[in-house]
Amino acid sequence: MNHPRDRATAPLAVILVLGFSSMCASLMQSLVIPIQPELPRLLDTAPDNAAWVVTATLLAGGVAMPVAGRLADIRGRKPVLVASALILLAGSLICAVSSSLVPVLVGRALQGLAMGYVPVAISFVREIAPPTMQNSAVAGISATLGVGGALGLPLSAWIAQDHDWHTLFWVSSALAAVMAVLSLVVLPHRRPVARARFDPVGAIGLAIGVVAVLGGISKGGDWGWTSPVTLFAVIGGAAVLLAWGLYETRHDQPLVDLRTTARRPILLTNIAALLVGFGMMAQSIVVPQLLQLPESTGYGLGQSMLEAGMWMAPGGLMMLAFTPISSRMLTRLGGRTTLALGAGVIAVGYLVAAFFAHAPWQLLVSTCIASAGVGIGYAAMPTLILENSPASEAGAGVGLNSLMRSMGTTIAGSVMAIVLTSRLIDIGGGVQAPTQEMFRLCFLIGAGAAVAGALVVLLIRSGHRPNHTATGAPTPPAGDAGPKDLARAR
Repeated sequence: MNHPRDRATAPLAVILVLGFSSMCASLMQSLVIPIQPELPRLLDTAPDNAAWVVTATLLAGGVAMPVAGRLADIRGRKPVLVASALILLAGSLICAVSSSLVPVLVGRALQGLAMGYVPVAISFVREIAPPTMQNSAVAGISATLGVGGALGLPLSAWIAQDHDWHTLFWVSSALAAVMAVLSLVVLPHRRPVARARFDPVGAIGLAIGVVAVLGGISKGGDWGWTSPVTLFAVIGGAAVLLAWGLYETRHDQPLVDLRTTARRPILLTNIAALLVGFGMMAQSIVVPQLLQLPESTGYGLGQSMLEAGMWMAPGGLMMLAFTPISSRMLTRLGGRTTLALGAGVIAVGYLVAAFFAHAPWQLLVSTCIASAGVGIGYAAMPTLILENSPASEAGAGVGLNSLMRSMGTTIAGSVMAIVLTSRLIDIGGGVQAPTQEMFRLCFLIGAGAAVAGALVVLLIRSGHRPNHTATGAPTPPAGDAGPKDLARAR
């Protein structure tokens, strides 16, 4: 039975808090990008060490999302959400009062752990929102994964340009404090969906494997792709994940039920998440560089960091603007078709950028098209996961899907770096920059990844597996079939 106070809590207020808080957590992805070139000086350390300020958040977020999802299934959504907000507050405060590498790394890792808020918030929607609001709520909260990063870039650039760099973290501390208070006061408490024990060995194994693989991929360009350190990290991490998978299949209460994730709809959705995540990150890496290259190159657009961020910001707003459209698509077309169409729209955006990148407004148009596709795709992915997972595994399932997106963005970062540095030209003053052809190739690779994601999604059968509630009773799928399909299912 639900807590009596739940009935007094308006679902719209809860959804707004979940969306706002998820966006605050996602802002941490791009918080330090404007000051990244200055970090070695600001922290009095070597450039290779300073790069971990960005990488630490990425690695911690990758681990946190599936672990937080499972904890929410076992302990309840609200305690995990409040804890994530408090972790973000602690990490932000540590960075705000620190000026050396080690405490800033600790703070940034804690900020990354707060990314576990997002998949838990998405899974929470299915518990508290009425059926008529569920698709819109899932679409809106899912979009914050991209919106936070897109809007965080110009906001951070503006703060860093006019204020001391610590101000970035004081602002994030204030946001985290508001996020914690709202989560504590507004969110209802529900009994845990699953009656199970947490799997600490599974969590440690997943953390070691994910950190090693993602760390090796993200730092491979600095360490050298054939260096022993990179090979040990990637291959060793993959071996740990393989051993972890074998352990999980033999565990009676696993962190992630791999038998459930091996079901065709979930497996293919997670593969598509990796490809769509790859496609999303391509524009985040390539477009700012192209905007900021000097006009003397003949193809650079000569924008400052703040100006580049402003040209990128409408893409984040486009994701939010497409929330009601994504919701209607999910209701009328179903998750499978919606996700495929979203991936297709991403590809169109990149094709526009590949052949029309002669002015900032042209890149703005291409970014908005691709961002619309990301918004559509990010709305469809958790919907497909939730409809094909038992309620007792909803949080872990959405968390694993978010991890696959994160892996896609990490791989994209490394692939784009390899492509952009494979052919350089001297632009004066001893500075080298990628050629125009390499930028175009990056856009085409992003389009190819998005098309591959669409094709993978189309392999999902149009029929539906029954979704199971906590009591084990099957419930008909919602929002992933048209009226005719539902009639056949009945």
